[in-house]
Amino acid sequence: MVLLSCLRRITCRPAFHGRRLCATRPSQSTENVELFNGKELRPLSDFLTDGHSRMHNYLRISLTERCNLRCQYCMPEEGVDLTARDQLLSTEEVIRLARLFVSQGVTKIRLTGGEPLVRPDLVDIVSELSAIPGLDTVSMTTNGLTLWRHAAALKKAGLGQVNISLDTLQPAKFEFVTRRRGWDRVMKSLNECISVGFDPVKVNCVVMNGLNEDEVLDFVAFTEEKPVDIRFIEYMPFDGNKWNKKKFLSYADMLSSIKSRWPNLERLSDSANDTSKAYQVPGFVGKIGFITSMSEHFCGTCNRVRLTADGNFKVCLFGNSEVSLRDAIREGASDDDLLQVIGAAVKRKKARHAGMFNIAKMKNRPMILIDSELHQAAQRYHFSNLSAFHRVPQTASWNRFAARSQALRYNLAVRSSASGAARAYHSSAVRCDKLTHTDASGAARMVDVGDKAATHRTAVAQSRVMLGADVFQLVQGNQLKKGDVLSVSRLAGIMAAKHTPLLIPLCHNISISHCNVDLALDSSDCSVLVTATVSTGLAQTGVEMEALTSASVTALTVYDMCKAASKDIVITDVKLVSKTGGKSGDYRRS
Repeated sequence: MVLLSCLRRITCRPAFHGRRLCATRPSQSTENVELFNGKELRPLSDFLTDGHSRMHNYLRISLTERCNLRCQYCMPEEGVDLTARDQLLSTEEVIRLARLFVSQGVTKIRLTGGEPLVRPDLVDIVSELSAIPGLDTVSMTTNGLTLWRHAAALKKAGLGQVNISLDTLQPAKFEFVTRRRGWDRVMKSLNECISVGFDPVKVNCVVMNGLNEDEVLDFVAFTEEKPVDIRFIEYMPFDGNKWNKKKFLSYADMLSSIKSRWPNLERLSDSANDTSKAYQVPGFVGKIGFITSMSEHFCGTCNRVRLTADGNFKVCLFGNSEVSLRDAIREGASDDDLLQVIGAAVKRKKARHAGMFNIAKMKNRPMILIDSELHQAAQRYHFSNLSAFHRVPQTASWNRFAARSQALRYNLAVRSSASGAARAYHSSAVRCDKLTHTDASGAARMVDVGDKAATHRTAVAQSRVMLGADVFQLVQGNQLKKGDVLSVSRLAGIMAAKHTPLLIPLCHNISISHCNVDLALDSSDCSVLVTATVSTGLAQTGVEMEALTSASVTALTVYDMCKAASKDIVITDVKLVSKTGGKSGDYRRS
């Protein structure tokens, strides 16, 4: 079992709305859960708190990439390449991840797609999610095409909120926007949701110049007698939707147009972390809101993270960096291993997105493959200390990493260009005049350490990856197609330390009590300096090989993540820096 040292030092401090921020284990007992104003406090863990002190208690889960519409702003006209069914998250994996996030303080889950209603087990998923202790709200975003058939069952299963995507009140225009018929069925679904008790029913309307900007006032008028919340969404750039600024209509322009007809439009108070700026025409039953992702971003109060249908974790809708939780689960990761991946991603969430014009130039998924960066601008990166690591069984395969990014595969047949003679490193306290891992005949053997005194051992090793100026800038800006180079490489180095006996045949299988991998970007020579520190408790042999293996595999992973950008990357200076404990005494490279 992987135990995180940060979980041993549980500290609480005031957070949003009377909650407390504390790091918790997934299996944490609720015996000591505190109350505030008579309500149970659910903890928000350090794993879901980013480097800008934003706490994330809202998880959006895409259940499928498939959709029965082809909306122009969401899906490229030629369609998208769908992920094979067996590569999507299974129902069991969705529920496991949901439980894990809720255990760390998530209180709201929204189900999205594609179109979530094309998933046949949707009602069962909602039922299981709504039964998770501590989860306050299960909501869903849908195109509404078939919702009228399932609204009552979903309500009964525990669905608390529903958002229907509808960009026009004109049937002909609906067919043009969605490239499909069905406006009447969406309206039937909207009325059915009102009938079964969803209040309010939210309607998401993406507004585009030259398409539906002339219907903004019609949508406002729609709220006069309908208990709906119309949310006008600024047109956002994604792959394949041919975004350009001429189609963009800002919140300010929409608001000005509305006030020209309803000058008494009232601004309503917003709840914390609301993405929508709420308004209401006095006397109207419903209300309206504006989601101003482009013109007035709300990144500073963002509390959302996302799971894509294929199991990738995204911390920003507009970020192009992702890490695969699906792969981690299927390689046998424990909940603690998953939390390490999640925490590393959240910690490196940027303060804000890049702005609409820069976003339009960035590579990202089409909207349908995201939801119906893990990079922080600093030149030195640290990873949380890991404590009480234990070896996996010797039968485990090296390629079975507990955590890895999407498409990450480690190829052990790495091309190496070793030059120069081998050097023997040892302390001045004890010198050996023969190799210890061979017998009298010269055959390899494992050293018997049974009679050695057990001491505390620590080893530090380093490696350096010479990237070159162009690749260095890509890594520094977290712009590599494979994802977050530094976080993925750091995780690989930690896993490598644990798997050392599987790679080095005569290396002893011992327990590691601590592993830390540090990657520092060095602009002076456009390189990444890797420093791996490995410790163990009382042990009869050292951990130099674990530290060296960690530093080496970290460097190899940096190469693997960057090789598409350049084949001129050089790994160099793999070395032991220091070690303590053991019969030979302490050593430090001069």
